[in-house]
Amino acid sequence: MSSAAEKLSGFRRNSVGASAVEFALLLPVFMAIIFGIVVFGSYLAMVHGVQQLAAEAARSSVAGLSETERSSLANGYVTSNVGSYPLIAPGRITVNAATSPTDANVFVVTVNYDASGSFIYSLPSFVPAPPTTIVRSAAIPRGGY
Repeated sequence: MSSAAEKLSGFRRNSVGASAVEFALLLPVFMAIIFGIVVFGSYLAMVHGVQQLAAEAARSSVAGLSETERSSLANGYVTSNVGSYPLIAPGRITVNAATSPTDANVFVVTVNYDASGSFIYSLPSFVPAPPTTIVRSAAIPRGGY
């Protein structure tokens, strides 16, 4: 009996494989955190870019005198500046610029982005994927009349 007790005691004192076991237990958690940072950081960068495009397009539309001219200015701004956002593919963005249905003195620019082709959706799914469609709007009041 003492032989079995000695073996068990020796097994408890032996810590040769402890680091490997700890590594195997913590690696999935660590990878989930890293992938979460990459995926959601990139997603938030895309969301920020789409919001910036909408806001600047709304500001640029102020120069228009008619709704058609305002819409053209907003679309032109997005088309010419979308390339400055590295995570946004220009071919997957659409713009809707029109007068607000609830207030005739407010012009609204809505930018839709289909992010489904982004690299974050091709990464291993350690974390839940964010929505593939990003929609952001900016409203600007018409002033002076």
